[in-house]
Amino acid sequence: MSMEDKYPSQPPPLSDGKNPHVMIVGAGLAGLLLAILLDKAGIPYQIFERAKEVKPLGAVMSLNAGILPALEQLGLYEDLLKLSLPVTGTFNIYNSDLTLILAPKNITAQVIGYDHIVFPRPEFYDLLLSKVLREKIHFSKKVMSLEQNKEGVMIRCADGTTYHGDILVGADGAHSGVRQALYKRLAKQGQLPPSDLKELSKGFICMVGTTKSLDPAKYPGVDDEAANINQIISKDSLYSWSAFSVPGNRICWNVKLQLATVEESTEHKFKSSEWGPETSEHMIKETRDFRIPFGDNTLGDLIDATPRENISKVFLEDKLFDTWNHGRTVLIGDACHKLLPSAGLGAVTAMQDAVVLANCLYEMKGLALSDISATLDEFKTERYSKVKTQYEASRTNARLIYGQSYFERFMRMIIFNWLPESVKMKGGYKGVEFRPQASFIPQIPVRGSGPVLPQKPSQRYLDEQSKMNGGEHAPAVV
Repeated sequence: MSMEDKYPSQPPPLSDGKNPHVMIVGAGLAGLLLAILLDKAGIPYQIFERAKEVKPLGAVMSLNAGILPALEQLGLYEDLLKLSLPVTGTFNIYNSDLTLILAPKNITAQVIGYDHIVFPRPEFYDLLLSKVLREKIHFSKKVMSLEQNKEGVMIRCADGTTYHGDILVGADGAHSGVRQALYKRLAKQGQLPPSDLKELSKGFICMVGTTKSLDPAKYPGVDDEAANINQIISKDSLYSWSAFSVPGNRICWNVKLQLATVEESTEHKFKSSEWGPETSEHMIKETRDFRIPFGDNTLGDLIDATPRENISKVFLEDKLFDTWNHGRTVLIGDACHKLLPSAGLGAVTAMQDAVVLANCLYEMKGLALSDISATLDEFKTERYSKVKTQYEASRTNARLIYGQSYFERFMRMIIFNWLPESVKMKGGYKGVEFRPQASFIPQIPVRGSGPVLPQKPSQRYLDEQSKMNGGEHAPAVV
C-alpha cells in the first residue's frame, strides 16, 4: 500500500465565500497567537506541527509594550502577569569578577504604560496553547512540498497526507519547511534573490535552563517581587552568561559562547551542528565555576539545581530574509526574520507579525488569488521596515552584551560609559512605539505618556459595529 493510499488527500474545506481558510504550519508562539486572533476574527484555520509535541526551550522570555496591548485585548495579559515578574528591580551588567559595569535605568511604566516583564517561556507557551482547540492542531505533520495556483494551496506532509486551503502561513521557525519548499520553487523560476539562498548566520552557542525552586536564604534576591536580572561578561574567556529570577523562587540562566571567535581558536570544538553528550558536558565543565550575583553561588550550582529536561542547547542564529510571500503563501516570525535574543525582540516581532497579518486577512476584499496576493504584499510592506529596525537593534545589543572581540569590547566601553543617558532612553522609547492591536475587536486605550504610533482603524469593523448599533459608528481607539 502506498503512502497516498494509506493517507488519502484531505478534500478542500468548504468556503463561506467571505473568509479564507488558513493553514498555519508551526505551533510555536507566533502560530498559536495567529490562531487565537483568527478565531476572534471568524476566519477558519488549521495548524500543522512537525513535532509529536512542542517542548519550548526552558529559558527566560521577556515581552514589552510592543505586544502587551494585543495580549490584553485577547484576555491573556492578566494571566501572563501571574506567570511573570516586572523588570523594575535589579538590572546589572557585570564583569566576570562581579565588578559592576553598568546598571541601566528602566523606563517607568508611567511613561511606557506597561512594565517590561520576564517569565519562563514554557509557561507562556502553555497559556497560548490552552486557548486553541486541540482538534485544530495536527501534530507529526512535517511539510515536504507545496503547490499553489489560482484555485488554492496544497501542502504535502512527510507521512504522505495532503491538505488544502486558501492561504498558507509558514510559522515554522528559523529552518522553516514552508520557506524551503517555497524558495525551491522560486529559485527554479529565477524569482529568488541570491541573498535568500544564504544560510543563517550562527553567532553563538547557547545553553539555557530554569532551576527548580531555590532557597532564598542561599540565593538572596530570588524571592524579590521584581525580576532580579544579571548579565555577566567575561574578561578573559569567550563566554558571557546571565541569571534572571522568575516566579516560584526560580532562576532562568543561560551561558553563551561566541562562535566567530571560537573558530579562530584551537581550544574549542563546537563547530558541529550536532550536540552530543560530550560537548554538553565539556561546556558545563568549562562554565560551572562562573560566578553569579545570587549569594556565594556559581553557574554550576544553577546547573545542578536544574532538571536535565529543562536544559537546552541551541545555536543563536540571525538573518533577515527578503522574500516573505508569494502567491497564497506567507512567512511570519523566525521563518522570515530570525533575531538574536539580546533585547527580547524576537518573540515580540514574531507576535506582532501575527497581529498585523490577522488584521490584513480580516480586511481582505475577496478570495481571488489577486486579492490574496495583494493582501500578503500589504502585510510585508507594513512589517518589513519595522522588523529591519528591530533586527539591527538586536545585532547591536548582542555585540554590546555578548560580544568578545576587541572592537565589541571597545564599543561597549564607549556606549556604556560615554553615551548620554537621554540618548539611551530615547532608544528605549523607540523600541515600543509600534503597538499593533487586533482591528476587529474592541481596542485597548493607549497607556503611558510616551509616543505611540497610531493604528489605522478597520473600516470593516466600523461598518459591522454600525449595523449592530443601528447605524451609529462605534468610536475607534487609535
